[in-house]
Order: sequence, then C-alpha cells, then structure tokens
Amino acid sequence: MSPLAEAISEYRAAFTGTWPQTSAPQGVRFVVLDCETTGLDPKRDRIISIGAVAVTGGEIDLGDTFESLLRVLHNTAATLVHGITRDETREGVGEEEALAGLLRYLRDGVIVGHHIGHDMAMLNAALERHRAPGLLNRRLDTGELALLLEADGAFAGHAPLRDLSLDGLCRHFDIVPYDRHTAPGDAFLTAQILLRMLRLAARSGRRTLSALLEQPPRDNRGEGAA
Repeated sequence: MSPLAEAISEYRAAFTGTWPQTSAPQGVRFVVLDCETTGLDPKRDRIISIGAVAVTGGEIDLGDTFESLLRVLHNTAATLVHGITRDETREGVGEEEALAGLLRYLRDGVIVGHHIGHDMAMLNAALERHRAPGLLNRRLDTGELALLLEADGAFAGHAPLRDLSLDGLCRHFDIVPYDRHTAPGDAFLTAQILLRMLRLAARSGRRTLSALLEQPPRDNRGEGAA
C-alpha cells in the first residue's frame, strides 16, 4: 500500500464518532488552513505551499500545526503575490507526499479558511490527480461567518464591516497582518480572526457547530480577495 493510500485509510477512519452538529465550538478541533497556488484554476494550477494551525478550546494550538512546501515546475504571475519561486521549491516534496501528510494532520477537523472554497477545490483536484477521494471535512469560511454575525447584530456598537477581505478583517479586529501571503502566515492570521468571531458568535447565541456552519446572506464585499 502506498503512503497516500495508508494516509487515506487513517483519515477516513478518523470520522468514526466525529463531532455531532450539536457540539459546542470549544470542544471541536478547527483546522485553519491556507494554500498558496500557481493560480486560481484547480484543474490547471498547482499547490505550492500548505500551512495550517489548529484552534481548540478557544485557543490557537501552536503545538498542532502543519506546513509543506511542494516542488513546482515553473514560475507564474502568482509568484509576485506569494514570492515563492521555482528554485526555492527544489527542496520541496512531491504532491502525493504532501497530500499524505496533510490527511494525517487533518483527520476529522473542521477546516477553516478565508475563501476556503478555493483551497478545498485545489486540494480536491490534487487528490483526484492521484485517484484519491475528496475531502470529507466540514468547512467554515471566515468571510461567511462574518456575514452571519453581521446579520445577528454582533457588530453593533463597532465600526461597520466595509471590507470582508482577509486584510479588511485584520483591520477590523486590529490584527497586524504579519507574514501575509504565505500559507502559514495567512493561516495564523485567519486563526486569530476565528477566535474573535467565536467569541462574538457565543454572545449572539451561536453556540453549536451547526449554528456556525449556516449559510449567510448573499453579499459581494471582499469577493476574490484572499
């Protein structure tokens, strides 16, 4: 059995007895994840780096992290954003090895990210290239959660949310955007945003996992801004 096949077996087994939708957020392992990629097309583009950090019990767990740099064949326009060149990835790992490591790390954690749909599409496309099944994890988008909380009136008494991009949410919560546009850096920034939102959610009566995962009202602010 290949390392990826073994990882898939362990990964799928982790969902036996996973958290019910009625779980309190404090008891759930959230995995805040970010991918840097060569572009936005999951079929054509590739993942360059993955960074993740867990949030459990209302805290960022710096002892529960994941980071992987993948080898890439050529530079793209996205290099101007994340700054990772082809030469810098020569010591990186292959896609299959990175996926195996990520699955073992993820287990049944609830994946969190800003515009996380793009990251999950890239990861699922990579898994498909290796004839592997897609991700089973539930997902939570911090931009969508911001809209839910705004609809709840959770931001009453504060400045209005005018920018739902990651940079905009950092400004709103007075978070210094250190190490921006790196996978580990963006994951850590998003984890800080998540902690603030979880506190607001609890005050607004969203005290279960299912309440956090509700679909928000449609809004176009910050679309496309990672």
